[in-house]
Amino acid sequence: MKNKYYDLVDQTFDFPQDEFHTEDGELYFHDIPLMEIIKQYGTPLKITYLPKITSQIQRAKRMFNVAIAKTDYTGSYNYCYCTKSSHFSFVLEEALKNDINLETSSAFDINLIQELHAQQLVTKDIFIICNGYKRQQYIENIVGLFSDGFSNIVPILDNKNEYFALDKLLSSATAQSAHAAPPMKLGIRIASEEEPKFDFYTSRLGMRYSDIVSFYEEQVKSNKRFTLKMLHFFINTGIRDTAYYWNELSKCVNVYCDLKRVCPELDSLNIGGGFPCKTSLAATYDYEYMAEEVLAQIKNICTLRGVEEPNIFTEFGSFTVGESGATLYSILDQKQQNDRELWYMIDSSFITTLPDTWGINQRFIMLPINHWDCEYQRVFLGGLTCDSEDYYNADSHANAIFLPKLQKDDPLYIGFFHTGAYQESLGGYGGIQHCLIPAPKHIIIDKDEDGEYITKLFAKEQSHKSMLKILGY
Repeated sequence: MKNKYYDLVDQTFDFPQDEFHTEDGELYFHDIPLMEIIKQYGTPLKITYLPKITSQIQRAKRMFNVAIAKTDYTGSYNYCYCTKSSHFSFVLEEALKNDINLETSSAFDINLIQELHAQQLVTKDIFIICNGYKRQQYIENIVGLFSDGFSNIVPILDNKNEYFALDKLLSSATAQSAHAAPPMKLGIRIASEEEPKFDFYTSRLGMRYSDIVSFYEEQVKSNKRFTLKMLHFFINTGIRDTAYYWNELSKCVNVYCDLKRVCPELDSLNIGGGFPCKTSLAATYDYEYMAEEVLAQIKNICTLRGVEEPNIFTEFGSFTVGESGATLYSILDQKQQNDRELWYMIDSSFITTLPDTWGINQRFIMLPINHWDCEYQRVFLGGLTCDSEDYYNADSHANAIFLPKLQKDDPLYIGFFHTGAYQESLGGYGGIQHCLIPAPKHIIIDKDEDGEYITKLFAKEQSHKSMLKILGY
């Protein structure tokens, strides 16, 4: 009878997979023996595997370049990394090894760009795509970076007031300069329609479809301080093979064509983020098909409208860094709360370490680290806080979770994988955690010249002293 945990996975999925395999009942992640990592560092533990960041970037570049060749697309492809997905220095350092551009979301992001330049990690010709609703400090930082010689900084207008604020600052900076400044590149974000299940119809971000061409002709066209180069399109569902996505993309490209007729210098279309991070062993997303189909549809509309195809920009955040991350826990105990509900208690909190599981019901790949050769059972996972929402009870492929039965004097360890995007910032890294549960230890894993993995401690587990200091004690 096949009743071991490995049998369950083997019967349910195509396993082993690229990043997962087992040896002697223990899980390996990118050929890294996780039990050895746990023996060295303990749990709870955050892991970032740096080579995955590079492989994801190169994968996307390869897919779009192949799609360009297959569709005879005349525009170029430009990869941007969304800093908001993970601002950590080791993430940016790894990503920037791959000749990419960056996307920012707030005023302090510009300070981050300045620090990267001071460390000679970026040059002043890198594209900096500035998204988000822009308060005065953000606008001042953008103009400051532009005045410092970052010629490819592109503020994406969320609303008309941002344009006037930028114009006022640029006008002042030009008046104080002895030399005529080149025009600032500018982008406009389209306020796309949200998916039908949303509570509202139109995104709160960007300008209405019907306002964009008239706004350009009335305000931007005659202003020598700007050159409109980019139209920005983003929807929350990402790049999906659905009627909703293709309809919104078609509307966006038609606006691009309308704008191109009156704005010859417009040459770029930013299709935002969108390639998903793998959240299940049963993932079936066809990345190659989607890259090719997106370009084919853009090319087709442009051809019908008699417009040259635009250069394509993407802003991949979760796709870039998500699959590099893992979070490991140990099971402290089990609690049988009624006839049907058996709880495994982890040595941390989902609310503080994986807040998306609590905030948006996000599912990650969850697997045991050891005991794959033991019998399994259905369980619920509970966190340490006294919050009733601190639990995890289903995988993305099934409305249940199964884990090996606990063995006497041999602890069970579990891992959540592809957790590298957003979780630290949403969880308030380095700050106050719910119920004062400390932020876990964080290590970085890389490979040396011989292909052997090496580990480095990035941060110790948060101490009580650091939290008490923040609280004013």
